[in-house]
Amino acid sequence: MMLLAAMPARAAEITITQASIEPSAEGHRLSLAYSFELNRGLEDALTRGVPLYFTTEVQITRRRWYWFDETNVSATRTVRISYNVLTRQYHTAISGQLQQSFSNLEDAMALIRRPPRWIIADSDTLKSGDIYNVGVRMRLDVAQLPKPFQVNALNNSDWRLSSDWIEFTYKPE
Repeated sequence: MMLLAAMPARAAEITITQASIEPSAEGHRLSLAYSFELNRGLEDALTRGVPLYFTTEVQITRRRWYWFDETNVSATRTVRISYNVLTRQYHTAISGQLQQSFSNLEDAMALIRRPPRWIIADSDTLKSGDIYNVGVRMRLDVAQLPKPFQVNALNNSDWRLSSDWIEFTYKPE
């Protein structure tokens, strides 16, 4: 009994399975893939009409020997998933740009787990030949939930869904 009490409550985790930056004519595109499942509490809230917001944060910094690291890019993108009870359709929207409807939750979650590539920096923002540190994370954004659910999220570990920051280096060519 003491062992169970001593174990910390673990929040659900999002794992970033793939992250890379690709140069293109429009700028530098971030490609990501996640691995996670919605727990029962989040799935119930979703099917009762509460939209869920997943926010991806990206920071690109360059090391400097004489001062703090220089932050070149700081960007966020939010994906919203909701369920319409009348039409029995799941709807996803990526920062107000891409909107799609799906007949089942698994197809809608596939868009969240593997979002389209996203331009995080213009072509001239990052200098060719410099080495940049890229940090990426994804989390369930409880600040965008309706107020009663925000209060519940503070006390309930079902609503704490996030990934750790992952870091990798990128050298524009």
